[in-house]
Formats: sequence, C-alpha cells, structure tokens
Amino acid sequence: MVSYNPKEWTSLIFRFHEADTFRKLLWLIVAFCGYAWLIAFLEASVFKVSETSHLRNITALHSILGFVISLLLVFRTNTAYDRWWEGRKLWGALVNNSRNLAIKLSAILGKDDEVSCSFFRNIIPSYAAALRDHLRNDITRIELFDNNPALVDQLDHQKHIPNQIAGLMLAKVMELHRAGRISGEQLIFLNPELQSFTEICGACERIKNTPIPFSYTVFIKKFIFFYVLSLPLGYVFSMGYLIVPVTGFVFYVVASLELIAEEIEDPFGKDSNDLPTAKIAHNIQVHIHELL
Repeated sequence: MVSYNPKEWTSLIFRFHEADTFRKLLWLIVAFCGYAWLIAFLEASVFKVSETSHLRNITALHSILGFVISLLLVFRTNTAYDRWWEGRKLWGALVNNSRNLAIKLSAILGKDDEVSCSFFRNIIPSYAAALRDHLRNDITRIELFDNNPALVDQLDHQKHIPNQIAGLMLAKVMELHRAGRISGEQLIFLNPELQSFTEICGACERIKNTPIPFSYTVFIKKFIFFYVLSLPLGYVFSMGYLIVPVTGFVFYVVASLELIAEEIEDPFGKDSNDLPTAKIAHNIQVHIHELL
C-alpha cells in the first residue's frame, strides 16, 4: 500500500507512482487522441460538414449519457471501495482478536508454563502470515515455525493452511483443558477468539472469490469505449482541434476510475493500493511476542 501525506497537494499532483493509471492507459489515450484528430480533420477539412448538421445533436445525447455514465462509475467505485474497506475491517478484527487471545492466554497460563506460551507465541501470528499468503494464492511459508520443525511437519501444504493452523490452536487448548491447565469456564472464555479466526478467513475468501458480476464489468467498459468514441463527432464544431486533447483527457478520467475500481475490489493482493497485509501480519507478530 502506498504511504503518503494527503495534505501535500503539489507533490501528489506531480507524482507518478508505479500504479498510476496514466502509464497503463498511455497508448489507449494516444489512440483516442489520434482518432479524435482524424474525425476533426474529416469533418472540418475533407467533408466540410455544415454546422447545422444533425451530427450536432450528438452534443445533447452526450449530456444525457454523461449523467448515466457518472451514475455507473459512482456505483462501480463505491462497490469496489466497500470491498476494500470491509477487508480492512476484517484484518483489523484479526489484529484485535489475536491480541485478546494472547492477553487471555497470558493471564490463564501465567509465566510458569513457558512451553505452552511459546507455542501460542509462534502460532497466533503464524495464522495471520498464513492467511496473507492464502489470500495472495502464494505457497504458504510459515516463517514463524522455522524454529519448531515439528509444527511444520503437521501441516499439509496441499490443503487449506489457515484451517490447519486454527485446528492446531484449538487442539492445543483442548489438550491443556484435559490436562487441567484450563478450566471449562476458561475454555468458554477463549472460544470467541478461537472461532473468530476461521470466520475472518471465510469473510476474506468471500471478498476475494466473489468479483463484481461479469455483466456489470463488461457493460461499463463498453459504455466507456463508445461514449468516448462518439465524443469528437458532436463537439468538433464547437471545439475544433481542441477536441483532440479533450477526448484523451475524458478517456483518461473515466477509464482511470474503472481501473482503480478493478484494483481495489480485490484488496488482498500485491498492488500498490491493496491492503498492507504483510505489515499487519508483522505487527501482530510483534504484539503477540510482547504479550506472551
């Protein structure tokens, strides 16, 4: 995720980072500008279309379509941002629940049971690391288990890694319960945090595996394409060759909104505008080591 100061207007206006949409759309912008110049040249110089031509009615049509496309882009942007923000809330809940579980275990187990504390000190932040890689479709690397090969051997990397780690946590808690280190009341006390890990994972998977319906995506892209394509036809009379940069700019604005929405609707990847899940997972590791 890009770190920036929203109050620095000048630096933001002239800043081009790797996720900037202008770079991605550059060749399409050039193509639309060339198309606009060709239309302006044909209408004004070759065919010498009269200013009273019915083509001028396209300007009225564009006024109506402009309102429609603004509604579509607002819907698209809001939907994508809602998914991004929901993902951030889920990872915030993962941070809080990891801390709460560590605090409860620290109070229940005390300082005498160093073996159990060490187990949870490693496995709680490992869940966040595993969920990060799971949502990125990476091969999960349980770095925090490097000092405990026995735990690594219990994991089947061909199966759902976060579920296996959640299962190991629950199995350890039940083992402590059977050994009398955790009472029945304390087991109920720990259950909400233990259950929340799988619930958070499932909610993140729902966001990742359910994109915007295909029909919406295709329709918006087609609408943007034909809207910009027809722009020079009606406005060349009033704007002349100035329609060339205007067409490129309009395409840049509307297409950029669609590209940004595409990027943030899956907030768990490695794009510049995605959630900083790696940083959050690292913070969980630091906090758990402080608490246990």
